[in-house]
Amino acid sequence: MNGIDKHLVREDESIKSAMQKLDNLASDAILFVVDGNQKLIGSLTDGDLRRGFLRNLDFNSPILDFIHKNPVTIVKNKYSLHQVEKYKNKNYKIIPILNEVGEIIDILNFRVQKTIIPAHAVIMAGGEGKRLRPLTASTPKPLLKIGDKPIIEYNIDSLLSYGIRNITLSVNYLADQLVSYFGNGEQKNARINYVKESKPLGTVGSVSLISDFYFDDILVANSDILTNINYADFYSVFKEADADMAVAATTYNVDVPYAIMEVDGKNLATSLREKPRYTYYANAGIYFMKRSVLDIIPKDGYYDITTLMETLINSNKKLITYPITGYWLDIGKHEDFKKAQEDIKYLSF
Repeated sequence: MNGIDKHLVREDESIKSAMQKLDNLASDAILFVVDGNQKLIGSLTDGDLRRGFLRNLDFNSPILDFIHKNPVTIVKNKYSLHQVEKYKNKNYKIIPILNEVGEIIDILNFRVQKTIIPAHAVIMAGGEGKRLRPLTASTPKPLLKIGDKPIIEYNIDSLLSYGIRNITLSVNYLADQLVSYFGNGEQKNARINYVKESKPLGTVGSVSLISDFYFDDILVANSDILTNINYADFYSVFKEADADMAVAATTYNVDVPYAIMEVDGKNLATSLREKPRYTYYANAGIYFMKRSVLDIIPKDGYYDITTLMETLINSNKKLITYPITGYWLDIGKHEDFKKAQEDIKYLSF
């Protein structure tokens, strides 16, 4: 979502001015007519103008005589991914995002954005990256460049492409560099905030330091992974299952170079498998969870994500996995970093 002003026209502007704005928008040619408080009144397209002229309106007619008065809209914090996908499937191209009083606060353009997921993201970016020394001696691992931009920026840009624009970075080691690089997120049309650990808090403990969430669904992700995961599909699976937490998983295959015999409790062979492959699902470091799950995490205390998962299982909460079918790489060692430099040449996000 971006470029709000170019899609807005005031109710008292001339038809000529509106036509010029539509011409400048080219393939994105739709305007939203607003009052002095940027409250939506209606929409205006080239088609609306043509129909108006056929009704004997002219260049001196009020712009309100031309408009479509009930355009499709999305209200902040009151939409679902299903609703957004429904609009997309009906070939709506550009939709205004409104606040609770009907003022336009953003624009969803499906030409440049896949969808809009109602979730708040937390990116864990506080680790020292010791296994990547000396590269991380003076640079935090999330800011190490893969190709032409830092690892973490691929993750943030991917989130933005799915409409996740409220992002909190959990920082610690060389935190000032991350804050300096992203600022408040304005340059990316995002809202980026920061929490900083005063002591080691484990792989998810720092989430307890966050007081303001914009949504009831939370995405937590490591900053040192490179992936083209389909966040919309991941989120849909999470919601449709009504899960408390969903864990993205990558497959890990173990090839046994021998014939494996399976035996019962009395050492009686029951089957024989020739050089079998066993497939396991490994934690990929990306999670969707209900906001209520965060209440389990102790305030300002050390806590790992695996402990959270075990607690949910032991409490009979619903924990599901989501297999990643696309690309995924954990950049933890020098060989991973080298592989990422090659892979990025062929990846699309």
